[in-house]
Amino acid sequence: MPPVENIFMAQHTSSEPAIVVQKAYDLVLWLVPKLEKFPKQHRFTLGQRMFDTALDLLSSLVESAYTPEKGPMLRTASRKTNVLRYLLRLAKDLKLMTLDSYGHASGRIDEVGRMVGGWQKAARA
Repeated sequence: MPPVENIFMAQHTSSEPAIVVQKAYDLVLWLVPKLEKFPKQHRFTLGQRMFDTALDLLSSLVESAYTPEKGPMLRTASRKTNVLRYLLRLAKDLKLMTLDSYGHASGRIDEVGRMVGGWQKAARA
């Protein structure tokens, strides 16, 4: 198994982003068309909030990948991950997402959350 640094962190000289950045990017890419299908009364409130939170998460991870002081950005990414979890759950409970879509999104956000947690642990070490 490769060292933790190689799994979670991008090298400053590499054009390859951290794996978690790609996972978050894929989540945003998958989420955008789902949010566009929300009914109008929810698209510009809950949908926009979910979109903004997902983009903030992605931005925090990109910044973390290219800054030497990763702690603050990773804490922000962790908070955004948790907020997005609740927003997804709210969308599911309001029946704005199917159970399959919610399950898929939950799995992706859980994966990103685990990777962010691992990256935080590696950054502290």
